[in-house]
Amino acid sequence: MQSAELIFSYFPDLTDEQKRQFIQLEPLYKEWNEKINVISRKDIDQLYLHHVLHSLGIAKIISFADGTQVLDVGTGGGFPGIPLAILFPKAHFHLVDSIGKKITVVKEVAAGLGLKNVTAQQIRAEEITNMFDFVVSRAVTELTPFVGWVRKLFAPKSFNTIQNGIFYLKGGDLTQELKPFGNKVRINDLKNYFKEDFFETKKVVYLSAKKIR
Repeated sequence: MQSAELIFSYFPDLTDEQKRQFIQLEPLYKEWNEKINVISRKDIDQLYLHHVLHSLGIAKIISFADGTQVLDVGTGGGFPGIPLAILFPKAHFHLVDSIGKKITVVKEVAAGLGLKNVTAQQIRAEEITNMFDFVVSRAVTELTPFVGWVRKLFAPKSFNTIQNGIFYLKGGDLTQELKPFGNKVRINDLKNYFKEDFFETKKVVYLSAKKIR
């Protein structure tokens, strides 16, 4: 069982409002998880470690500039999009999933937190037509099919410190999965940022949109 203090220890510069929102995550998710199961029963007590801090691993790689448009594909109950939206209130996050009840939870949690920079939609990635600066996701499938879904969704101009592209949260041995991309991918080990054993094999994979068009 963790508390939001875990998040505060790694992100010490949060505003009071951000701290309030991170603290609210646990009761909100526990309430909605009773109605619509989006997080496994045994995992809900590890919410801050397995879901919130894991999502924020992306924030150790990039600090989204104001006005950045981020698409979270296969968001499930709102990860990594909701924690990132709390951390970057001046970026916009569009969370999508093909399963309607998961989007219901996302909308209710975002409303409960008072997040104004989150929109949510039940839609398949292949049906999206809007353009985004970044696409984020948490291991919804292998990277090759995922790239096929989103390769046409990137805005042509970059204004962040890192070129527009994909940030993909994955775990384990990715050697075979990433082989088709050669040196196009950049792998960031989360164990370099977080000391908990959970992150020993967890990674943020970055792929520039320019290298997949």
